[in-house]
Amino acid sequence: MTDITGRARRWALAAGCAMGLLSGQAPAQDAGRIIVLINPNSNEGATQSMAELAQAEVGDAATVEGRSNAGAPALLTTPEDMANAVPGVVAVGTEAASDPRVAALIVSAFSDPGLPELREAVDIPVFGIGEEVFHEAARDGRPFGIVTVTPDEDLIESFRQKAASLGYEAQYRGVRVTPGDPAELVQDPDRLDAALAEAVRQSVAEDGAEAVIMGGGPLSASAIRLQPQFEQPLVVAVNAAARAAAQRIAAPD
Repeated sequence: MTDITGRARRWALAAGCAMGLLSGQAPAQDAGRIIVLINPNSNEGATQSMAELAQAEVGDAATVEGRSNAGAPALLTTPEDMANAVPGVVAVGTEAASDPRVAALIVSAFSDPGLPELREAVDIPVFGIGEEVFHEAARDGRPFGIVTVTPDEDLIESFRQKAASLGYEAQYRGVRVTPGDPAELVQDPDRLDAALAEAVRQSVAEDGAEAVIMGGGPLSASAIRLQPQFEQPLVVAVNAAARAAAQRIAAPD
């Protein structure tokens, strides 16, 4: 389990990155290495937020660039939405990979739409935030749950299937969904934080989760704000994928 000092360091990094952006001073980065974070939806605000979180995580190991799937809805809430996003994700990723400075790609939606297709299409490492966050949450055999704003039953079933496909079904403690319209909720940070906090409490107290995955890239900032309220780690999918990408590109060939 990540210790409190480690989590505090990441909160400080995220805050420092945000302050640097506001002041016009970006953190030092390796200009020769780029990680492109692909948001499978068209929400530019969410893309920027997730890219900032990833940049804070990788530090000066690389420059993170966020790119949106312009032809998709602003929020993907159903399996059909995810499937429809795949061609755009592949197109954005293929174009990005044509730049020799781009060392890795991140598909930044919890259901990893287009991840296998993009891996087939390019010759650089591709990471999915959903896949990586499952690996991190399940570390050392601990039980884990998911909280999300998306109530679609088929999508929720896909989470169980992903846990099973990755070998974590015995540790999986299910999903807690926030009430209300997800599109409205994600536009109001205070309401979003309150709803997610209650869902996390239910996952821990009623489901027995010892780690809780924040089920969706746009929930990442909320996870960082809420973490001080909980002893259990709120596992942020964007950060998990960013760490994996940074480790891969730093590894010797």
